[in-house]
Amino acid sequence: MITVHEAYQAVIEKALPAAIESVHFMKSRGRVLRESIISDRDLPPFDRVMMDGIAIRYAAFQEGIRAFKIQEVQAAGAPRSSLKAKDGCIEIMTGAVLPEHADSVIRYEDVIIDHGIANIQIEAIKPSQNVHLQGTDRKRGTEVLIPGTIIGAAEIGVFASLGVDQVKVSRNPTCTIISTGDELVEVNEIPLAHQIRRSNVFMLQSQMESFGIIAEQIHLLDNQDHIKFQVEKLLKKQDLLIISGGVSKGKYDYLPTVLTDLGVQKIFHKVKQRPGKPFWFGKHPSGVLVFALPGNPVSSLVCLVKYVHQYLYNHLKAKSTSPKAILTSQIIFKPDLDYFLPVKVDYSGAQIEAIPQPGQGSGDFANLVNADGFLHLPRGQEQFNKGEIYPLHLYRNPVL
Repeated sequence: MITVHEAYQAVIEKALPAAIESVHFMKSRGRVLRESIISDRDLPPFDRVMMDGIAIRYAAFQEGIRAFKIQEVQAAGAPRSSLKAKDGCIEIMTGAVLPEHADSVIRYEDVIIDHGIANIQIEAIKPSQNVHLQGTDRKRGTEVLIPGTIIGAAEIGVFASLGVDQVKVSRNPTCTIISTGDELVEVNEIPLAHQIRRSNVFMLQSQMESFGIIAEQIHLLDNQDHIKFQVEKLLKKQDLLIISGGVSKGKYDYLPTVLTDLGVQKIFHKVKQRPGKPFWFGKHPSGVLVFALPGNPVSSLVCLVKYVHQYLYNHLKAKSTSPKAILTSQIIFKPDLDYFLPVKVDYSGAQIEAIPQPGQGSGDFANLVNADGFLHLPRGQEQFNKGEIYPLHLYRNPVL
């Protein structure tokens, strides 16, 4: 067996940069940005009014004027008006351009309007009150988004605002997730006493979608020739194969042999960790990478978020965060293995807290719903104390 660090390094070494493709900005959510996005104008592009109300001269207010004659009304989207009289004002709408010679906006709630006169009801205002000044967010020609950004709703809004119709992103790898085993039946079937429903592949498929990767899936029966035939076809058309089960030492665990027969070079098999020790990783001469994960659901998910996720961050050139969390209670773990402890994550305090949810072992898939991720407790010690900080691998996005 190799160490978790050695396995991690071996996976990352295979993460060559993904190709770049252009997609419509509304199709880019979840993708990884591969270009700098530069502002084509100041943001905001003009002195933007932030409240419905009246625009006045600040100096007039300072001189004691409280009653302002309404000159006109200016709507958002209308050309810029010009305030004429010192004791005049312009009714102004949110989003409009601040009129020339005006520099402060008083909201309607602080004004009484009577017969064309706006009477200000507050005793103090500030220069540029309720005005979003031109260029205070970004100047024209400055970088707004950097390469490596994982695109979300905020980035979509920036693309639209800056007129970025097509955006350069990393090309996502094609992927098939494979389950094996005669004991597995389909979700809509009623299993016999000795059978279980297929679930790992759906869990893994859903997790891959968090990277914007729509993976296919296939189920293979415990027949060596059948497995070899199907895997050989997949090696010719996919970039990644993720296999759930069939990589341990059972008599029907044919995958290591099949993969070797098909020319897939084994980079490692078995890692000093729990859960997930039987993890197998290899590469086909064509460049296809094979992540053969243990069949137990907790083991599968651990290996996916620890190794496959990190591979994807590096391959797609995404900015990777490495969160850490505080252990909230003591854990004793004696085996000389890295331990990936299921934890519920609490974001309510100043620091992230990890609340242990150990469950009943690597087969306890139901316990996964009680947790948000895995706290990585390193080998070499048996006692992990409350208040200590360790790396956190999330499979669930933070929620409020």
